[in-house]
Amino acid sequence: MRVLKFGGTSVGSAEMITNVISILQTYAKKDRVICVVSAIGGITDKLIAAGHLAKDKNENYIHNYKAIKDQHLSIIKALIPESNDTITREIKALLTELKNLLDGIYLINELSPKTSDKLTSFGELMSSLIVAEALKFNKIKATRKNSQDLIITNNKFTKADVNYMISHKAINDYFNDSKESITVLPGFISKSEYGEPTTLGRGGSDFTASIVASALKVNQLEIWTDVSGMFTSNPKLVKQAIPIKSLSYQEAMELSHFGAKVLYAPTVQPALDAKIPIVIKNTLDPEAEGTLISDDIALVNSSPVKGLSHISDIALLTLQGSGMVGIPGISKRLFETLANEKINVILITQASSEHSICFGIESADAKRAKNAIHKTFEFEISQHKIDRLIVETDLSIIALVGDNMKNHQGISGRMFSSLGKNNINIRAIAQGASERNISAVIDSNDIKKALNCLHERFFEDHIKRMNVFITGVGNVGERLIDQIRKQETYLHDNLKMTIKIVGLSNSKKMVFNEDGLDLEQWPFKLRDDGENSSLKGFLKKAVELNLRNSVFIDITASDAVANMYGDYLKHNIAVIACNKIACSSDFDLYQNLKRLSLKYNAPFLYETNVGAGLPVIDTLNNLVASGDKITSIQAVLSGSLNFIFNNFNERKNFHDTVKQAQFEGYTEPDPRIDLSGIDVARKTLILARESGIPMEVDDVTNDSFLTENNLKAKSVDDFYKTLKADEPHFQKIFQAAKQKGCRLKYVAEYKKGKSRIGLKEIAKDHPFYNLEGKDNIVMFYTQRYPKQPMIIKGAGAGADVTASGLFADIIRIGNN
Repeated sequence: MRVLKFGGTSVGSAEMITNVISILQTYAKKDRVICVVSAIGGITDKLIAAGHLAKDKNENYIHNYKAIKDQHLSIIKALIPESNDTITREIKALLTELKNLLDGIYLINELSPKTSDKLTSFGELMSSLIVAEALKFNKIKATRKNSQDLIITNNKFTKADVNYMISHKAINDYFNDSKESITVLPGFISKSEYGEPTTLGRGGSDFTASIVASALKVNQLEIWTDVSGMFTSNPKLVKQAIPIKSLSYQEAMELSHFGAKVLYAPTVQPALDAKIPIVIKNTLDPEAEGTLISDDIALVNSSPVKGLSHISDIALLTLQGSGMVGIPGISKRLFETLANEKINVILITQASSEHSICFGIESADAKRAKNAIHKTFEFEISQHKIDRLIVETDLSIIALVGDNMKNHQGISGRMFSSLGKNNINIRAIAQGASERNISAVIDSNDIKKALNCLHERFFEDHIKRMNVFITGVGNVGERLIDQIRKQETYLHDNLKMTIKIVGLSNSKKMVFNEDGLDLEQWPFKLRDDGENSSLKGFLKKAVELNLRNSVFIDITASDAVANMYGDYLKHNIAVIACNKIACSSDFDLYQNLKRLSLKYNAPFLYETNVGAGLPVIDTLNNLVASGDKITSIQAVLSGSLNFIFNNFNERKNFHDTVKQAQFEGYTEPDPRIDLSGIDVARKTLILARESGIPMEVDDVTNDSFLTENNLKAKSVDDFYKTLKADEPHFQKIFQAAKQKGCRLKYVAEYKKGKSRIGLKEIAKDHPFYNLEGKDNIVMFYTQRYPKQPMIIKGAGAGADVTASGLFADIIRIGNN
């Protein structure tokens, strides 16, 4: 004999019921089958809603009733198109009874637990009749038996306790006499010892199936639903979640208790007592393996962590006070109070000092719990021995579950470090001595982020997902996206990392996709589907998505964007800045961004601020971190200026050379930023600050080679006109260097706390002389490198190398 239970989605439509019939037909060829069914999907919620509307004197309850009626009659019509008079008559009789009950609730405006049980029982009563009649219509021998005749309970309405002795006898007596191939039972519903309708709690159809299976000692209990087993986490929140092949009974109970809705928690106990394996199967994919729940040690001990679950809408209540220390009976009085109010305690943690007791309950019970506890401890509160109850809401519990966690060191550490790295604040922790379950209370807004970062840590072969937001998708941005696209396979296979670009913006449009934008089609997505661009709107969306390992990349030269870095860091979103403004503005702002980065565990990287893709800042930071001290720096830090002075000569005028540099992407859109020296000043300032010197940009002496006319130009066009007019000035500088056998290089120097930048004549024996093209060079003189400096040299400008520098910063964060 087999017991199969089908959930609400499995019988939610005529098409789904047809799938159920096919499954039952296959099973019935081999064995007798007991089929337990839930109400049609969504009906129980509609029944409850109709009851509350009627209680509140809201005549809209009639609309709910009509929707329930229409849904059932349309399914009958689709399933049994011919000769459906009998089933239609039976369903209409139940619907009439339902309507009378709702009318009665409306008249007396009262919905007691007893009446609620009678009201909600209609869903299963009707669905079981329909499934049984559909089987008969398909020439399958079947009967329907009312579970209220078999499962007997006390009168604890809405979640009754089963009398197993009486129920087991009734089940055995009936099925010993029954000879039908298939027996359909309504789940969830039962009857008290006094003959009154009761229910087994929401999700109780699973429980019905387990009670029947344990009474008959069948070989296996099968729970059929719309997913292929219990998953490592909620697949609606964690896209990478996968079915769990096997669980112990205790692991299944823990996961279902902490929110895994595939299985109703009390279901496990009867099967456990009778040692009956439970299999979770998918009605839509009957061939899928599903999840096996058993006590087979070889199966269940395969992995230390089996699943990750959560409960939402939790309130955390804390009772504390000096008058609790050393006083026996405080806990007893507290939990007796909650028990008398029928309030379920989900999580408990107590300080070792006995100064406080913290516990989690459903948010809906928080007010009632608070009032009852204040009444119980009224005297102690009045004497200031116990404080008034602290109630925190909008919380959730997240739980890591696995029987074998106790045999593996560091599970708790890995869990909490993963949450900490993503700035997820933990309000309370509970862990039993068995270490089967490690639970933490967190803010409800962080649930999705927490589930994903923990799932990534424990179930995804350590593949770390980086969620990237980019502002400024011009030339450099395009190259960065293309580099990420081309390296996807390498990153996954070699660095165990995947980079998803989830937000893009330019000056006009912005677009988002939580699952990651298509890296080939993104320009069209931005153009066609993007909303109007807004710096604050971009930040707001990034914060609302609240994704793990979030990174914001600024590829602009905007003050407004740079001024928002702190807002990103405060929300645990790492910042990568191509923009130099933030790090070269007021020293206090620079320091504040560093502090925010540490406080909120959000990296702040800006390698491309100096040397584009060259590891200049990273090398400098490593020197300082290792205890070395910078004594002086000499550098050519402008790839654009190096390109210009390498190409400018007596045959090619200065104006055309600058134009070429701009055309090839070596200068900023406004070349005055490069030629005025302000760009090099900012880079020099950043290097000084990274060396530990609290310097401002005005402290950098700038020996400008431009004319007064050049510096006074009010626009880029005017600037270019002055370059033409002042060509003799630039030729004079060039010829003076040439006559000495020197080359012109724009040099930055730092020594003894002072910085200077300017155009220099470089002799042939100097390391800067042969610096070609757009290359940069930096020489660090330190206590460890006093005579022969550490030299970093390479391309210091261009979209590709700048994009590679940004890419390297993403990887640095990912490897952290």
